Amino acid sequence: MDSANRNTAFASALVEELARAGVRHACVSPGSRSAPLARALWSQPGMRTWVHVDERCSGFFALGLAQQTGQPVAVLTTSGTAAANLHPAIAEASQSRTPLVVITADRPPELRDRGAGQTIDQLKLYGSAVRWFFEVGVHAADDAGLLHARATGARAVAEALGSPPGPVHLNVPLTEPLAPEEIEGDVVSRLPLALEGRRSDQPLTRVARPDVLPGDDVVSEFAELITECDRGVILAGRQHDPGIATAVAAFSQACGYPILPEPTSQLRAGTHSLESVVAHYDGIFRALPDRLTPELVVRVGDMVTSKAIRTWLTSHRDCRQVVIDPHGAWNEPSATADLIARADPGPLFASFAQEIQARSDRGWLEAWRRADQAASDAIGAFLDALGDEPFEPRVHRLLGTALPELSTVLVASSMPVRDLESFLPAVAWPLRFLANRGANGIDGTVSAGLGAAAVAPGRTFVLLGDLALYHDMNGLLACGRLGVEATFVVLNNGGGGIFDFLPIAAHPDGYEELFGTPTGLDLERVAALYDLPFTRVAAHGELEGALAGPGLVEVVLDRPRNVELHKQVFERVAAAVR
Repeated sequence: MDSANRNTAFASALVEELARAGVRHACVSPGSRSAPLARALWSQPGMRTWVHVDERCSGFFALGLAQQTGQPVAVLTTSGTAAANLHPAIAEASQSRTPLVVITADRPPELRDRGAGQTIDQLKLYGSAVRWFFEVGVHAADDAGLLHARATGARAVAEALGSPPGPVHLNVPLTEPLAPEEIEGDVVSRLPLALEGRRSDQPLTRVARPDVLPGDDVVSEFAELITECDRGVILAGRQHDPGIATAVAAFSQACGYPILPEPTSQLRAGTHSLESVVAHYDGIFRALPDRLTPELVVRVGDMVTSKAIRTWLTSHRDCRQVVIDPHGAWNEPSATADLIARADPGPLFASFAQEIQARSDRGWLEAWRRADQAASDAIGAFLDALGDEPFEPRVHRLLGTALPELSTVLVASSMPVRDLESFLPAVAWPLRFLANRGANGIDGTVSAGLGAAAVAPGRTFVLLGDLALYHDMNGLLACGRLGVEATFVVLNNGGGGIFDFLPIAAHPDGYEELFGTPTGLDLERVAALYDLPFTRVAAHGELEGALAGPGLVEVVLDRPRNVELHKQVFERVAAAVR
C-alpha cells in the first residue's frame, strides 16, 4: 500500500481489491484529479495498465479486452467531460452485457456547482446504462475509510459480473494533495484487514454464485416442445463462450435440428462437429420454401442480425420459440416466445443430448443441409463469374479459407456484420468473432478491435467500412503507442453503404449529403499518419496476399454496383434453394 497520504492509501486499497477480485487490465487516460487512482492502477502487481490519450478510445479498448477475456476491465478518467466521453462505450457494454468497472475521479462536494473548473454533474452520469452506481465519498485513511475502499472494490467487480453482467460506475471525489506527497499522520489506520485486506489474496468479500441450471419444470416443458416438433431449428446469435459449441452440436444431432449460427455465436467456426451447421440461412430465409418452414425455433445467444429471420419470426407468430438466456435479461424482441429459460446453455443442451432418444428420421436436417449446399454453390458460382472484380461479400467469403487458426475477427456494425453473417462459410478450425452488437453503433470499432488484439491468442482482423474507420481514427494511435498489432480491412465504398439498401435511397434529393456522407479521405495518408503498413486492393486476387500481415488494407468498392450485385446474388440463392 502507498501510505504517503490518505488519497494514495485509499486508492491503493480500492485498486488492490479490484485485482484480487479478478481485474487484470485497466485503461487509463491522463488527468490531474485522477492521479492517485492512476498511479495505484499502474503499480498494482498482476494488472496491465493501458494508457490512452483519448477517453473514448480508452472505453472501447476496454470493451474489446473484456469481450475477448470475459473478465471485467477497469476504466479510469479524470473529472469533467473526460468522463462523458466514456458514455458510448458504456452504452455498448450495457447492451452487450460486457463487464466494465468505470472509475471517474471527481471534485469534492464543496467544489461542485460553484464554478470550479473541469466540474460537471457526474452523479449517475450514465443513467440506467450501468448495473450499479456508487458515489464513493471523501474518507479519511482510518480503519473505516480503508475498509470502505476495499468493500467498494470487491462489490464493484461482483456487480459487474452479476446477472446480467455489464458496466458499473464508481464516482470518486478526491481532495488535495493529488500527488503522492508525504503527509505525516494522514494515514491513521492500524487494523491489518483495512491495511492489507485478506492475506490469502482473496477479495475482502467474495460473492458465491449458484450454477444456472434448469429446474425440472423447465426441462419438462422444453422436452415436451422438442418431442412435439420434428421441424425445429437452433438459432444461435452473438455470445462469447466457445465452450457451448460441442453441447449444441450434440443436441442438434440428437433432435435432428439444423444449427443456424451467426459467426459471433462462436458456432460457425471451430473443431466441434459442423455436420448440422447451416451457414447460409440468411439467404435461405429471404425466400423460405414451405419444405423448410420450422415449427419451433430454439434460440441461444442474442437474436441474430439477419433481418430476413427477424421479419419471418414477426410474421409467423404461430412458430413456437424457446429462448435460452443464462443472464436474466429479456432477450426477446419478437414478443412471441413460449419459454425463456434462464439456464446455462452448455449443461442444458448436454443433458438433453444424453437423455433424449435420437430421431431416426433425418429428412428434415438433410433438407436444410441440401439447401445450404445449394446456396453455397450458387454464391460460389456467382462470385467466380465476377472475375477479379472486388465485391464486399467476396471479402467475407475469402475469410473462410484465409484466416489462420486462432484468429480473432472484430467486425463493424452496419454492412460488414451483415455480409459476414450472409457469406462466411462454416470453418473447421477455431476462430473467434466479436462485434459491438449491443447498441449496434459503428463508433469505437478500431479501439475495440485493438483491445481484443491486445490479449488475443493469434492474429486479429478488424473488418470495417470507411465511415467506421473515420469515427475512431484516433484509436489507431494505440498500434504504435501500445505495441498492439491488427490487420484493418477497410471496405471503402465511399460513405454509408447500408443506406443504399434502405427505402430512403429511392429519394435522391439530398440523399448523398444527408446519408451517403462520403469523407473523401485518402486512407494511404491515414496509414502514414499512424506509421502503419498500407495496401490498396483494387482487384480481388490481390486481397489474400494483403491479409498476410498487420496494417491497413483498403478494398476499393463501388457503392451503386455493390447494391446491384447483392440483389443479384440473393436472387441466385433463392432460385437455387427453390
